[in-house]
Amino acid sequence: MTEYLDRFADHVVVVGSGLAGLVTALTLVPQPVLLLTRAALGTESSSAWAQGGIAASLGDDDSLGLHLADTLAAGDGLCDAEVAAAILADAPAAIASLENSGVQFDRSPDGAHILGLEAAHSRRRIVHAAGDGSGAAILHALMEKVSRTPSITVMEGIEVRRLLKTDNVLCGLICASRSGPLVIPATQIVLATGGLGGLYESATTPSGNYGQGIMLAARAGAKLADMEFVQFHPTALDAANWSAGRPLALVSEAVRGEGAILVNDRNERFMADQPGAELAPRDVVARAISAEIAKGNRVFLDAREALGQGFASRFPTITLLCREAGVDPLQERIPVRPAVHYHMGGVATDLQGRSTLDGLWVVGEAASTGLHGANRLASNSLLEAAVMGMRAARDILEKPSSMTPICNAIELPVSSDLSFVRPIVSRNLGVLRNSQTIRSAIGSLLPLVEKDGAATDPALVAISIAVFALMREESRGAHARTDYPLSLPDARRRKMTFSAVLATAREMAPLSLIHTA
Repeated sequence: MTEYLDRFADHVVVVGSGLAGLVTALTLVPQPVLLLTRAALGTESSSAWAQGGIAASLGDDDSLGLHLADTLAAGDGLCDAEVAAAILADAPAAIASLENSGVQFDRSPDGAHILGLEAAHSRRRIVHAAGDGSGAAILHALMEKVSRTPSITVMEGIEVRRLLKTDNVLCGLICASRSGPLVIPATQIVLATGGLGGLYESATTPSGNYGQGIMLAARAGAKLADMEFVQFHPTALDAANWSAGRPLALVSEAVRGEGAILVNDRNERFMADQPGAELAPRDVVARAISAEIAKGNRVFLDAREALGQGFASRFPTITLLCREAGVDPLQERIPVRPAVHYHMGGVATDLQGRSTLDGLWVVGEAASTGLHGANRLASNSLLEAAVMGMRAARDILEKPSSMTPICNAIELPVSSDLSFVRPIVSRNLGVLRNSQTIRSAIGSLLPLVEKDGAATDPALVAISIAVFALMREESRGAHARTDYPLSLPDARRRKMTFSAVLATAREMAPLSLIHTA
């Protein structure tokens, strides 16, 4: 029996309780908000695990122009410069707003923000909270404020399975709850569902996040953008005793920002001759480490000379994670390897977070604004989540909600199973790709997409990555193809609906490559 929650018909529905979702909900006050979260508030969120912090040009030697230049350089020619400038310009206001919500950023005795340095930044501009526990500290403060805000209703244990439309107009959501199917009427919906690291076997993000927001928006007809650009963090903790299926621990870029170096088994500093050395953009470092591993070498991050005994006070969270894995970073080199960390692509949105579907906003990692281009600059992700949450909320407050059309329930789709999809994606859509591996992924994923079973929803997201990847016949940023190692002179973003993605997949996958699951 499907339950209809008509009492929330006048609410804005926010799906997701990471940084983007919480900021959106708080900025909407006093507009009634229904905040839906699959698990407990703030859990299963990549934001909570963010170690680095938020990038903002607050230093006396810094400026918006310098921050923008670093962002465009890391984005490898694919950033939307106008969008990037607008989001980065909002950074000081976002920091102030978070502080007004109770976030306590780290400050020096004279009251100035303590600013960290990360890869590909030309200045110290990373604002931290609780050292390397920034994400968790920020979320904790925002969750406290949400819990004290009467206009925000939080429903935990709710999994949104589909967006509903009547006569092509958005009218609500059908969800799974502990008590059964729910239909929630809504004409203003914000997806803040996070990334898609769960599609891969090795990731630093929550294993259950496979791109649900992308799936929901794509099925409803919204356009997707830049799906091929999956960022691998170069330095995930390579621990043999780490629990299977558990996200890999991240060794923040800030460790390299403080002077740690990368070496292989023979203690060779293989990044020394690269522009920027260990602080080169993430895609460059990830490919270099992958190349070392492909040679049969192990790779280590050595912070002993740079930080010594000061490692534990500067990076308490990382110290605990290393010791849990049997590594003492004060005395030993830290074994590392690349792992999926962030997705630059997602649902195509404008500067107000609007998707191409009226009534649907998407913020945070689930969205593709054009800020990150082909390769996200470190710590611009939490910045984008905060800024775009604020922008989307303000846009919604300026738009009176329309009458909610009658929303007819559909049969509740089955729960997703990632076990069939992960091996396909991990094997064929990793750090280095080529036509053969990408076509193999499409051939394996297409039957799963068309079967309409437990693997269908994650396969939908995965095949979108593959189709976008096959269509980009060049190497750019996080998209590296061994058969097209050079970048084209003209960089272009790509936006497609899922119907176009599926049609293209059917053309790209000859019958001989289509594998039955």
